Amino acid sequence: MADFRLRVTYAMSSRLVMLSHLEVARALERAVRRADLPYAVSQGFSPHMKQAFGAALPVGVGGTEEIFDVQLTEYVAPDKALERLRAASAADLMPYEARYITKDVPAASVAYPFSTYRAVLAFDDGGFAGSADSSNPAEMDSSDSVTLAQRVGSLRVPETITVVRKKKEKVLVPSDFLVGQMRVQGDALEFTLEAKKTGSLRPDVLLEAMLEGTGLHAASIMRIRQRKTAGE
Repeated sequence: MADFRLRVTYAMSSRLVMLSHLEVARALERAVRRADLPYAVSQGFSPHMKQAFGAALPVGVGGTEEIFDVQLTEYVAPDKALERLRAASAADLMPYEARYITKDVPAASVAYPFSTYRAVLAFDDGGFAGSADSSNPAEMDSSDSVTLAQRVGSLRVPETITVVRKKKEKVLVPSDFLVGQMRVQGDALEFTLEAKKTGSLRPDVLLEAMLEGTGLHAASIMRIRQRKTAGE
C-alpha cells in the first residue's frame, strides 16, 4: 500500500484553546474525513485513521504553528489537500500549510522539542486588559500601561516549582527547561521551553508560579513557534 505522509500546519485560537488534546485530535480527524482525503487505516482489532499529532498543549493555551501528520493511500497535491482541509475546518482550528514528509522525518509528537510562548498579562482587578500590540488610546490608559509594563518587567523565575502529578509531588527546576532569557514586551512575556525525554515544564505552570501574589494573571498564552534545535 502506498504511503504518503502529509504534514499539516494549523492555528488554534479563540474559544477552541479550551479543547483538550484528545478533543483537538478528534476535531482534526473529523476535518480529514470531511475533506474526503484518501487516509490510511490501521490494521487490527480496532482500525483507526493513521494520524500523528504534535506535542500537546495545556487546556487554555493556543498555538500558531501546530502540526499533525496524516498518512494517505493516494497522492493528493499539497495545495489541493490544503484547500479541502480548510473548507472542512473550523475557523479557530484552521490549517494554513500542507507538505509531504519522508519516513525518516521525526514523528509530529517529537519533531520540535523547543517551543516559544507568548503570554499577555493583565491585572487581576481588570484595571488593564489590553495587549502589547494595542495603540488605541480608547482601549488603554497610558498610566495603567506603564504600571503594568513595570510590573511585568519585575517578574522573576522561581528557582523551583512543586507540581502534583498522579497524587505525587515533584519538584521541577525551571532553569533546566528555559532556553535563554525571558523577553518582556510591554504587557507580554516571551520565553522558550525545551521538552526533554525525562520530562517537561508546562508554560501555564511556570506562569502561575511566577505570578502568584503579584496581582497579575495570564490573559492569554500562545505557542508562537516550534523548533528542532535551540539555535534555530
